Amino acid sequence: MGTVKSYETKTRGKLYEVWYTKPDGTRGHDRGFRRKTDAFNYLNTVEVSKLRGSYVDPTDARVTIGELGRAWLEMHRFKLTQSSFHSVESCWRVHVEPKWGGYAVGRVTKRDVQTWLNELGHSLSHTSVARARDLLAGILDEAVEENRVVKNPARGLTVKKKPIPDEVFLTHRQVEALASEARYGELVRLLAYTGLRWGEATALRVRSVDPGRRRLNIREGVTEVNGQHVLGSVKSHERRSVAFPDFLDSAVAAACRDKHPDDRLWSSSAGGFLRPGHSSQGWFAKAVQRTMAADASFRRVTPHDLRHTAASLAISAGANVKVVQRMLGHKSAKVTLDTYAALFPDDLDNVTSALSRQRAEQL
Repeated sequence: MGTVKSYETKTRGKLYEVWYTKPDGTRGHDRGFRRKTDAFNYLNTVEVSKLRGSYVDPTDARVTIGELGRAWLEMHRFKLTQSSFHSVESCWRVHVEPKWGGYAVGRVTKRDVQTWLNELGHSLSHTSVARARDLLAGILDEAVEENRVVKNPARGLTVKKKPIPDEVFLTHRQVEALASEARYGELVRLLAYTGLRWGEATALRVRSVDPGRRRLNIREGVTEVNGQHVLGSVKSHERRSVAFPDFLDSAVAAACRDKHPDDRLWSSSAGGFLRPGHSSQGWFAKAVQRTMAADASFRRVTPHDLRHTAASLAISAGANVKVVQRMLGHKSAKVTLDTYAALFPDDLDNVTSALSRQRAEQL
């Protein structure tokens, strides 16, 4: 058990200080209590936290989020892909450090973090707010691990719900119409029937293709960081073999013809990685504009909508959720269902009919 002692000050008169033994056997103390009762209450809190194993040294709790955050970034610099680290570092620099950099970890409260997230939600997207929350939570996880705080105040907090996007699913006829207008029409078809991400498709090499089995082996992906293309390995759950239909045989063969095994299937006129062209003057946008001009019912689409289209066409052809998950490289079937649940057929009628048949057979 610790002790409470009084001491005199010139400006504040008699105050009290608390002395106690830390879990590691060293002595600790805190001072500045105006009332003896407050000092004993604090001492009791310390003793209870020691018994519960939740004691936090006040000195450790005074380290700032800024100090921990910079250490966290350095620790994760080589654990993340270059593009992922760039996003995280930018989030730290723009959103997290300006708000929390000077805060001692022991001062951060759940209410303060939730208020901050709500404020960010007024001007940022759901994805940006969630990234800021997760970054702060990751830093505070380290603080918990190092016994600087007992609980992580950034865990379990919500951000403004992401609005459900108005996704576009093209029909076979619409895919063909768009591909016919596009400079890289065969790439459009490949995206619409395999569900590859743009960075996966444009990273494909000749050696990625297994024409006999009609498979594309996805091992690399390209991302854009500060206007520069960065090639890297895809995440473990995204490494997969994707089938392509037989009507793309000639297109894939043409993309591979007279090329070295390490050459890309598609590249820009300058020999670099192909961009979709996000401006209205890009080749993809121009193809969309021409298709819309020819068909008033054709909606504006992005290259990523072709990934949704691939999922839609596969599901309508009878693919189950696990097949679609593997095709798209989703981490889990839950991700696939959360994204495309409405596209899977409702089997309730089939189930009730089957139950009726079984009952009739057994009674």
